[in-house]
Amino acid sequence: MSLAIHTDNHVRSPYPSDAAAEVSAALTTLLADTFALYLKTKSFHWHMAPTGFGIFQPLLDEQAEQILSITDVIAERIRELGGTTLHSIGHIGRLQRLADNDTDYLTPAEMLTELASDNRQLSSFLRTTRDVCDMHWDFQTAEYFETWIDEADGRTWFLVEAWRAHLRSIPTTAAALQAPTTLPERLTK
Repeated sequence: MSLAIHTDNHVRSPYPSDAAAEVSAALTTLLADTFALYLKTKSFHWHMAPTGFGIFQPLLDEQAEQILSITDVIAERIRELGGTTLHSIGHIGRLQRLADNDTDYLTPAEMLTELASDNRQLSSFLRTTRDVCDMHWDFQTAEYFETWIDEADGRTWFLVEAWRAHLRSIPTTAAALQAPTTLPERLTK
């Protein structure tokens, strides 16, 4: 069921133009963030150091698929509202709020910490975008967000816990075991 009416290859939104434009703009920025997080997750999947390769690479691949799965829903909703969505990688780069990471080498801990932080930020962006939808009474769009927020929060939790579990499984000295306690502290910065 679509709320949009198609006329002469243009999409006309059933919402007032300012509401549709504001919701579409918020969704387009969210879409840019989603693609940025997807690409970073895949990049870290591809560049995982051998110490974390077999353990964390499948996790990152699964998380990347989950992130990518919402992109079509967001883009299609933008179009249903009469907006235009992303056109290129450059467009994503201009809109994204999540920072890129072009570092040649990161440890598995650094990758997981950064992805957990980015997923936490995405969760915040999802809440903000849902609030824009609610403000304009676009409850059809807003209803998608609970699942997406739960997924982002779940990815954050799982990244932190996977690293903690990995550290507990490695026999090390007492001094080396102090390192995992800093992971949650690093995530809250």
